[in-house]
Amino acid sequence: MKMFKKIIAALVLLPALALASEGYPLDHAPDRANNMAALQNGAKLFVNYCLNCHSASSMRYSRLKDLGLTDDQIKGSLLLAGDKVGDLMTTHLSAKDAKAWFGAAPPDLSVIARSKSSEAGSGPDWLYTYLRTYYQDDSRPTGWNNLVFHNVGMPHVLWELQGVRSAEFEEVEDPHDPSQKLTEFKKFNTVKPGKLTTAEYDSEVADLVAYLNWMGEPAQSTRKRLGVWVLMWMSLLSVLAWRLNASYWKEVK
Repeated sequence: MKMFKKIIAALVLLPALALASEGYPLDHAPDRANNMAALQNGAKLFVNYCLNCHSASSMRYSRLKDLGLTDDQIKGSLLLAGDKVGDLMTTHLSAKDAKAWFGAAPPDLSVIARSKSSEAGSGPDWLYTYLRTYYQDDSRPTGWNNLVFHNVGMPHVLWELQGVRSAEFEEVEDPHDPSQKLTEFKKFNTVKPGKLTTAEYDSEVADLVAYLNWMGEPAQSTRKRLGVWVLMWMSLLSVLAWRLNASYWKEVK
C-alpha cells in the first residue's frame, strides 16, 4: 500500500517536475473564445495542419455548425477526402506508420487544451507558447526542437507560415552553484522567412489555440452563461428565504 501511494504521488508530481525542468516562461494566449471568425479560422488551420497526423476522435465535423458554419461550408473546406459531415474527426494516418516515422503515435487532440491546463496551469498559454517557439536543430531526428517541449518528437508543421529559425543560447552561472553553468536561451535568428509576419503568425496561432480550447468543451460558453443565471436565481431565492424566515419568526414572537 505504501509503495502504491508513492507511485501515485510521483505521477501527480511528474508534470510539475517536468515544467520546472523546462522552465521557459509561457506567453498569455489572446482570449478569442467568443470570436466566431477566429474559431472558424482555427478550425480550418486544425484540419489543414493538425488532422493529417492527429485525431480528435471526440469531435464530429457536424459540431462545427456551433461555430456558425453551414453544412456546405464544412463540406467545401473542412472535410478530408472520403469523410462526411457526421463523421468523427479522425486522421487517416495509421498508428503503425506514425510510430515508424515519429517514434510514437501522435496523441488525440480532443482535449489537449484541458490536458495541458492540468499540467502547466494554463492549457491555451502552453499551446500558444509551444507553437511559437520551434527552432531548427540538426541534432534532432526531425530537424526541429522546441523551447517549451525540449527534444519534442513532433516536427514544426507550421514552418511555412512562421519560417525557419535557429536558436541562440549562452552559458550563464548557476545562481545556486557558481561552479556550475546553465544553458540559457538568448534569441531566435531567422534562417528563412515564412509566408507571414511575426504578428500575423502569432494571430494565426491564437486562432488555432482558441479552437483547440473550444474543442475540449464546445458547450463551455453555454455552461458559463447558464451558470450566471443559476447564481442570480439562487441569490434571489436566498433573499426570499431570508425574508420569509424573518417574517415567520416575527409572528412567533
